[in-house]
Amino acid sequence: MKRKFLFTLYQTPRGKLLKTMEAKYLKRCITVSCKQKQLQIGGLDWEDEFVDCSLYQNYVILDDKGVGNAAALKINAKAYNLPIQTESMDLVIIPHMMEFDAHRFQAMREVHRVLKPGGELVILNFNSISLYLRFQFFLDIKLSDSWRSHFMTRSRVTDWLKLLNFEVLNTAEFGLDSFVIKQGGFTSIAKSLFSMAYGVKAVKRQYSFIPLTPVTQGKSKLATTV
Repeated sequence: MKRKFLFTLYQTPRGKLLKTMEAKYLKRCITVSCKQKQLQIGGLDWEDEFVDCSLYQNYVILDDKGVGNAAALKINAKAYNLPIQTESMDLVIIPHMMEFDAHRFQAMREVHRVLKPGGELVILNFNSISLYLRFQFFLDIKLSDSWRSHFMTRSRVTDWLKLLNFEVLNTAEFGLDSFVIKQGGFTSIAKSLFSMAYGVKAVKRQYSFIPLTPVTQGKSKLATTV
């Protein structure tokens, strides 16, 4: 799938509303301090609506096309091979990149690698059952052949997060006119039929294994009498 569909969608009336809702959600999700390191995978060119890059001087945007706020630090690289030190990031944001990346699971492994233990991850994805998005996409015949294979269902994303030892903190459903944030997992599928996209905020958990040592029982030194 070509990512130009995302930018075309943001120019439609519904897309502009979606952009506004997503910006508000991302702004609420950025809770790290200005001195901590944040990474955004995939530029949007409207980062100033949810983060002040002049204030967050360690805000880095990774995009192989160079898209993103001019005030932010830029990295030209692929998401599945991040040129970033292991466990060096406090926050990673993935805004509508998983749908466009053929190596998206490897990219998720890379995100897990660069995040610190306790670091946070925010994902924005299109709703795989949104009739509005399907209709909007099929207006562009040139892109229709590659649409289905890149849909990411909510359950698949949460399964991947569990596999990589992430704990979901909250989720968001972006409807046609408003969005709802829910603590923990998602709501039922029936309630998401009219949502255009969804968001997930998770935290990286790191569990330490405590090795079990065999218990040895010493010999009694007391003499027994008959």
